[in-house]
Amino acid sequence: METNIRLTKLASCAGCGAKAGAGTLAQLLSGFKTHTDPRLIVGYDKSDDACVYVIDENTALVQTTDFFPPIVDDPFLFGQIAAANALSDVYAMGGEPKLALNILCVPEAMDKDAVHEILRGGYDKAYEAGAIIAGGHTIHGAEPIYGLAVSGFVHPKRVLTNSGARPGDILILTKPLGVGILTTGAKGDMVEPGVLARIYRQMAALNKAARDVLAEFPVHACTDVTGFSLIGHSFEMAQGSGASLHILTGQVPFHPEAWELAEMGFIPAGAYRNREYTAGGVHVKEGIPLAMEDILYDPQTSGGLLAALPEKEGMECLARLSDAAVEAAVVGYAAESGEYAIYLE
Repeated sequence: METNIRLTKLASCAGCGAKAGAGTLAQLLSGFKTHTDPRLIVGYDKSDDACVYVIDENTALVQTTDFFPPIVDDPFLFGQIAAANALSDVYAMGGEPKLALNILCVPEAMDKDAVHEILRGGYDKAYEAGAIIAGGHTIHGAEPIYGLAVSGFVHPKRVLTNSGARPGDILILTKPLGVGILTTGAKGDMVEPGVLARIYRQMAALNKAARDVLAEFPVHACTDVTGFSLIGHSFEMAQGSGASLHILTGQVPFHPEAWELAEMGFIPAGAYRNREYTAGGVHVKEGIPLAMEDILYDPQTSGGLLAALPEKEGMECLARLSDAAVEAAVVGYAAESGEYAIYLE
């Protein structure tokens, strides 16, 4: 859609780069008096992607919510990306999204056609996922914000969490990194249109195909890589699993154009929050370039899934992901818990 409004100019930060740091969240959520329920098998205390509540022996409810300010100027594309990002949390838990509610904030002066296109983009992705947007809530505010509250279902014995990685598992990532750096560079007109089109397609792509393949293998742990970056989400997986994760930096897929921008200093603020969150828990092998570190700390919007599974089955899974047109790669492995949660090699 053609629009005279550059949505990204209406926001102080973009996409999952707006996400509050994990360390900040831990402080905000500490000390609350809450109810307990044995049917709640995954809650916020797990630092996982969604909560999971068992309904019966064959069905568990998966619930999540995600929303953010514009990361692109096209309203329809913004709606698609925000919806894909929210739906991803259900996929990361091994679930199938079924119902969703719109979460929308619009400036009073914002063009109604632009608002319509944002919502149309969300409905487009929900339809692709097989989910129904059944309503929502809209408020006026200083900046546009859009996302979804999503409910899905999964078999209780097939729930994927971020805390089950085992020594010997390999780590598979299903989308390349660098989105945050590239969208930061785009604000300064430093990124070619063809590159932007490539990362926009990636951000708008559902993680459904990756989830469908992973569901056929003995995955021990899974999460989606979003605002906390590959290192931040790996850090949570390592802590939850009682293991150390070794990231093989030479095998991590990323958009090559992000490297030059990283060297020029086009780093989103969220990357610095991610560094602070994992400070003291990451060992960096001598010789790894700073630009590579910046890419690993880069907050991703609607990023890929990170899965830990046994090496033998993992290599077969990698081939199956390729057959499903998922751009996946082995990016590391899990080992016995060491001095550091994450080792960059």
